[in-house]
Amino acid sequence: MSFHIAINGRPCSAEPRPGQCLRTYLRERGWFGVKKGCDAGDCGACTVHVDGEPVHSCLYPAVRAEGRAVTTVEGLASPDGELHPVQRKFLDAQGFQCGFCTAGFLMTTAALEAERGTAHDDGKLDDLPRAFKGNLCRCTGYRAIEDAVRGVTHTERPAAGQAVGRSPGAPAGPQVVTGTARYTFDVDIPGLLHMKLVRSPHPHARIVAVDTGAALQVPGVHAVFTHEDAPARRYSSARHEHPTEDPDDTRVLDDTVRHVGQRVAAVVADSEQAAEEGCRRVEVTYEQLPYVTDPEEAMLPGAPALHADKGPESRIARPDRNVVGEAHGEIGDVERGFAEADLVVEETFRTQRVQHAILETHGCVAYFEPKAADDEASQRLTVRSSTQTPFLTRRALCALFDLPEDEVRVIAGRVGGGFGGKQEMLTEDIVTLAALRLRRPVKLEYTRAEQFYGATTRHPFKVTIRMGARADGTLTAFSFRVVSNTGAYGNHGPAVMFHSVGESMAMYRAPHKKVEAYSVYTNCVPAGAFRGYGLGQVTFAVESMLDELARRLGLDPLTVRERNIIGPGEHMLTPLGEEEDLHMASYGLDQCLSVIRNATADTEADEPPKGWLVGQGTGLAMIATGPPGGHYTDARVQLLADGTYEVAVGTAEFGNGTTTVHQQITAGALHTTEDKVTVRQSDTDVVRHDTGAFDSAGTVVAGKAVLLAATALAERLRTFAARHTGVARHLCRQGAEAFDCAGRTVPLKELFEAAQVAGSEGELVTDGHWGGSPRSVAFNAQWFKVAVDPGTGEIRILRSVHAADAGKVMNPMQCRGQVEGGVAQALGATLFEEVRVDDRGEVTTAAFRRYRLPQYADVPRTEVHFMNTTDAIGPLGAKSMSESPFNPVAPALTNALRDATGIRFTELPVTRDRVWVALRSLPPRH
Repeated sequence: MSFHIAINGRPCSAEPRPGQCLRTYLRERGWFGVKKGCDAGDCGACTVHVDGEPVHSCLYPAVRAEGRAVTTVEGLASPDGELHPVQRKFLDAQGFQCGFCTAGFLMTTAALEAERGTAHDDGKLDDLPRAFKGNLCRCTGYRAIEDAVRGVTHTERPAAGQAVGRSPGAPAGPQVVTGTARYTFDVDIPGLLHMKLVRSPHPHARIVAVDTGAALQVPGVHAVFTHEDAPARRYSSARHEHPTEDPDDTRVLDDTVRHVGQRVAAVVADSEQAAEEGCRRVEVTYEQLPYVTDPEEAMLPGAPALHADKGPESRIARPDRNVVGEAHGEIGDVERGFAEADLVVEETFRTQRVQHAILETHGCVAYFEPKAADDEASQRLTVRSSTQTPFLTRRALCALFDLPEDEVRVIAGRVGGGFGGKQEMLTEDIVTLAALRLRRPVKLEYTRAEQFYGATTRHPFKVTIRMGARADGTLTAFSFRVVSNTGAYGNHGPAVMFHSVGESMAMYRAPHKKVEAYSVYTNCVPAGAFRGYGLGQVTFAVESMLDELARRLGLDPLTVRERNIIGPGEHMLTPLGEEEDLHMASYGLDQCLSVIRNATADTEADEPPKGWLVGQGTGLAMIATGPPGGHYTDARVQLLADGTYEVAVGTAEFGNGTTTVHQQITAGALHTTEDKVTVRQSDTDVVRHDTGAFDSAGTVVAGKAVLLAATALAERLRTFAARHTGVARHLCRQGAEAFDCAGRTVPLKELFEAAQVAGSEGELVTDGHWGGSPRSVAFNAQWFKVAVDPGTGEIRILRSVHAADAGKVMNPMQCRGQVEGGVAQALGATLFEEVRVDDRGEVTTAAFRRYRLPQYADVPRTEVHFMNTTDAIGPLGAKSMSESPFNPVAPALTNALRDATGIRFTELPVTRDRVWVALRSLPPRH
């Protein structure tokens, strides 16, 4: 066969493999801008042009490109490097966050722009819901993408001394829009082997035997690893600064499987195809065991105990009853409080499993490299991973395989989405096992299906809440019973449970409060960290119940909230005690409520269709700006020889915007501009310790460490400039590129050279450390106006308003994007997303087309308002704002539905069919 293709104008004659898709063909030739998000034509991240037509390259056979011109995102720019107009628009609007989907949106938009005014122009660019029906974004909420297409500019140019509070673009922006940003697998490693996993078909079984003989006969298969090859040591896949927060209940490969989809064996081969064939030929003999999928049943006497073999060293509360963690506490006497109430209401609320749906799936590649440039013989392991926690992952790998830390390097490239899902060690352990045994590079990349049954989900919750109030709406008592389904393993289980009943109970005053909470094992896919970390589930119940209480009392729900919310400086009390390092270092909840008040009074909203039911609703939320127990960052800032600065900080970048904020903080402290600050990050070899990019810590923890280092460097440079010039220190003023010392201009380059000559370069480097304590709190409020079609159950959002108490907003453009993305993700979880499992616990929605993600057409534009507060703890007055926008969305939406229909929806998601069924049960309206 003679094969010829032009890729970005370059001829290529390499023949594709039989059945190979165009996506893998292009990536194997180094065109890494073509992304894998689904391999099913659902997400659009792999979009390229074939003879100018946009196609999903994961579905397009490579052989069909014979004789055609293929353009990837790398080929959009002109040969001299000038950006394509669409690339420039996305850069100016910052129409991306993690950027993994961006190439797909760029290629789709560019193709439609090229059709403008031609016979092929069918008006799609004027109808973006139709234009982008084949493209998904999990981060942005789509508003930034729309603005990019429309040519709206949001980024601001650098200005010395004005860094914080402005909106400079992300430093990686040019790489994102040109397809040259390097994500986990955007590297070419010679001699790479591929891993695929054999997974359990049973919800609970003991492995009696594994026959690997036939698999090892497959050409190209190098090894098959089973539980007999794995370390006996138990650990948790969850990553926390203190590993004791999670139960040690997991092995790399176990001789007992506890959910359908648990890994049983690993096959390593020259190609993915050979590894997959090897998996098919591994023969496993199982002894099936009783299973349980309902957490209430799992706690009953006689239920199958998933981890009965574990002792107290595993830190499982009651393994005989499947209780991994539990909490019990009471303030006052709730029964007395209910007796004092004029009205007591009680209801049970249920939330579902939700997938993170990160477009870059879990995976890593492990390889060996020289310990030093001049020592080729001495090798050490490098793990390049899509992780939020490179340092904690290194620590876990070293403990698991008895390796010293200087023998392991962990790198996170740009990460294609996280949302807590990559605060786990799900691939690095098994890949490291194979790499150490074979002494070869090994890669494991999850498929989209594996993300659903082999990764983690949001914890499903059952919350029974009882609430009492006087006739004027003053709360007298409330009590919770919370049951969290942690699945087959307890990663994050106890921590999520404890967090869920913290701020959700503390935000409202009541003299009597009680909680009992359980995190329970079941034979289902494990749950894990997810945006909000349990707060969203319980906030749904609390805010719904408060709304119901107000309506039954005939009171305005906002007035009842105002009467009971915690005030500035008040103690944040829960039945589990007061967290000593948690302070109300600023207070914007009253401003949030004022924004919502104004929204309810404003008649501005889309008109509902005739006959539709209309309602409005609100939800509030409070969140601590960091986890308890410590979250540590060590940052370093130094002056470089060219007069610019370098920041070294461990936080990974996955669209959270911390890199930009760290640039801004440094530029502000050093009186320069962001473009003169570079950031090195998320590589255990080149930066110092960082707990990880989770719990919204990128600004309030890592940013604080960067601020301390940059401020110290400014002081040190001033002292050095004074000594260098002989001018009094107070007469030396720092500028963007030089000091003015009593009228004498001293370039920063000159200071570096002087330090070099004197052998005192150490004076041009400073360190900053922050341990995450004390902590403050942030507040959020969401309001919706909705219309409901009584004939079909369709819900239409007429207006969406969000009030965010973020303290000093470091970068308004980015912070707005975090809020919009959080609202969009929460709307998905409220309206249609659900990881469904059957009665065996097996996931039945293991593809995007069966798991309903929000598309462009589903997400309204949210009006985002920032409160005027300055925090006394956060860096320069900032607070966290990555997780918290998610939490009030579900109750705000269901409260609006209650207002429109009179029905209290207590189970998520509130799908159209559920609404229709509920409406059918109502008596006819006259």
